[in-house]
Amino acid sequence: MTSKEWGLLLLLSLLWGGSFFFVGVAVKELPPLTIVATRVTLAAALLWLTAPLTGLAPKRMFHHFAPLALMGLLNNAIPFVLIVSGQTRLASGFASILNASTPIFTVVAAHFLTENEKLTPRRLAGALFGLIGVATMMGADLALGLSAHLAAEFAILGAAVSYALASVYGRRFRGLGLAPIDVATGQLTASSLMLLPLALLVDRPWGLPAPSLAVVAALIAIAALSTALAYIVYFRILAGAGATNVVLVTLLAPASSILLGALMLGESLALRQILGLATIAIGIALIDGRLARLIANRLARRVEPRSG
Repeated sequence: MTSKEWGLLLLLSLLWGGSFFFVGVAVKELPPLTIVATRVTLAAALLWLTAPLTGLAPKRMFHHFAPLALMGLLNNAIPFVLIVSGQTRLASGFASILNASTPIFTVVAAHFLTENEKLTPRRLAGALFGLIGVATMMGADLALGLSAHLAAEFAILGAAVSYALASVYGRRFRGLGLAPIDVATGQLTASSLMLLPLALLVDRPWGLPAPSLAVVAALIAIAALSTALAYIVYFRILAGAGATNVVLVTLLAPASSILLGALMLGESLALRQILGLATIAIGIALIDGRLARLIANRLARRVEPRSG
């Protein structure tokens, strides 16, 4: 990747890692559905407002609204609600580490749902390392029977599974003639239509205490920065560096969320959570394959017979 693409990748890791921090602020005062409905509605509105600059094509988007709605369900509505629900009991840094298991579930889903992305021995090893990392983090709660924490942890894992299914399903949009900005705007618009009425019905936000200025700022930030802007940056990287490189953000995002959680929310990680993150990182590196190829190439150079 170019230095500019590396810069965009770091920016995206801050934007997506920051989303866990912003949620950590908002869940102190607002219920999950209200937070998520506000997030997707504001983000969709911002993408529509910037349509003249981004090249959004409404006719093309509405022609394929049904698959975009399913994408919105898998990639926004379900995972966002599960993550926010999980963060009512989990620290933002821990939630981001569990969510980093998304590539692990993606390769497993692709194995069963596609014809040309089957598990190789290296990818299978990576998936197993990732699952060991998840088990390392959740094992103590499972042994102690901490049902509330386990429910929250499984909610985050459910979000990771939903993201994985969305990743596999989203590959079909290449053949539909939709630009990336069409997909982003379409799925957020569909998510808004699903979640806004549900939040109004269930949470009745007009009866809730008025949120503090910090929570209002967190809601605006998660919609404008961690959703609308993040999608634009994501698709810029995708167009320039490809899907293989953009997956690296999964490894980088927890770092920013852990740092923000520690500095701003006073959160800390247990040793098992740090070990779990390290094991998941090894699994993702194995799935990605570049580190393994680099090591193999260097070893091959060392054993090559020297001429002369």
